[in-house]
Amino acid sequence: MATALLRRNRNFRLLFGAGTLTNLGDGLTALALPWLATLLTRDPLAIGAVAAATRLPWLLFAIPAGVIVDRSDMRRLIARADLLRSAIVVAILLLAMGDPGPGAVWALAGLAFLLGSAEVLRDNAAQTLLPAIVAPADLEAANGQLWSTEQLTGQFIGPPLAGLLIAFGVAVPFGVDAALLVLAAGLVWMITLPPQARTATGFGTALREGMTFMRRDPVLLRLAVVLGVANFIAMATLTVQVLLAREVLGLSAAAYGLVLSVGAAGAITGSLLAPRLTAALGRQGCLYGAILGWGLGYGLIGIGGSGWLMALALYGIMAAAMVWNVITVSWRQRRIPGALLGRVNAIYRFFGWGSMPLGALAGGGIVALLEPGMGREAALRATFLLASLGCALLLAYALRRLRLD
Repeated sequence: MATALLRRNRNFRLLFGAGTLTNLGDGLTALALPWLATLLTRDPLAIGAVAAATRLPWLLFAIPAGVIVDRSDMRRLIARADLLRSAIVVAILLLAMGDPGPGAVWALAGLAFLLGSAEVLRDNAAQTLLPAIVAPADLEAANGQLWSTEQLTGQFIGPPLAGLLIAFGVAVPFGVDAALLVLAAGLVWMITLPPQARTATGFGTALREGMTFMRRDPVLLRLAVVLGVANFIAMATLTVQVLLAREVLGLSAAAYGLVLSVGAAGAITGSLLAPRLTAALGRQGCLYGAILGWGLGYGLIGIGGSGWLMALALYGIMAAAMVWNVITVSWRQRRIPGALLGRVNAIYRFFGWGSMPLGALAGGGIVALLEPGMGREAALRATFLLASLGCALLLAYALRRLRLD
């Protein structure tokens, strides 16, 4: 069905192609950025700050970004955001090529913050634009295709490719990413749409309209809170995962890239199987199973002793995450009125994604707190075991309070 959608829908092909390019670039930086940070410092708090900086804009700017999206030409907004991201990546490239000083890691954190800020606008606009491009009946197919290619390029191909490119220089992946972003902006610019309805109300009024809708929909609000806790946990583990891989498991950049690619294979599996699993188990069963899968995966990483076990755990975690994403994104795109989608979607992602920088800081903080008494390896492993416990508590809450109607 998704292949047929690509054949018959030119606008979706262009959006899909642009997403493929940007996600491949994101996959390169997903490994190259934290790897560069570990070359600049071994301080877990500083490395956590770099990771937090990429996600902090979701906490600071997600809500006003939604108003901007509903008041803008989304096609132009996406293209301009990608061009801005390309310029920021070039700045990171120059930093990687230079002679790093004592404050280089904090300069990297600042550039990561700017990159994440542009991403807030780009991602919110792209997700809001999708219902204007495809029919409601095609949303699961379109979202599944977009999520699967995001994981294929962003996790399965991008990280191992970055690991190989780093052998030629840590700056090389950033140069490739900058070029990909320029190409993606060109594809988005070619999308043709009829005139879009945009909110004509003032900024404050438009913002209040979105908040009112969110406040009056308790199911949507609870879903956002559950996602926020899950993403807090995910970022806490992701922040220290590269340290566990390098220092405890002894993985090289190329080997760690392969581990991430196995996780991406799980994500692709989950995104493609989500419609079938939903039909077999129902939305509720799939959502509860996703949370259970996260908890089991984090626990396995916490006790595992090899890169292959980490890869296996990431396969399960990412498969569960993509099942969650396909189901909940499609559900939201149908539930929220089109005129409010940008604003309400942004508020939702404020709750769901705004916790990520806090989780990144928490991950580094947990290691820094526990390391003096437990040792480096035990402190790194404890982060994943605490994440597993957190997922168990989250599942208990979801079983009582989360029911998609």
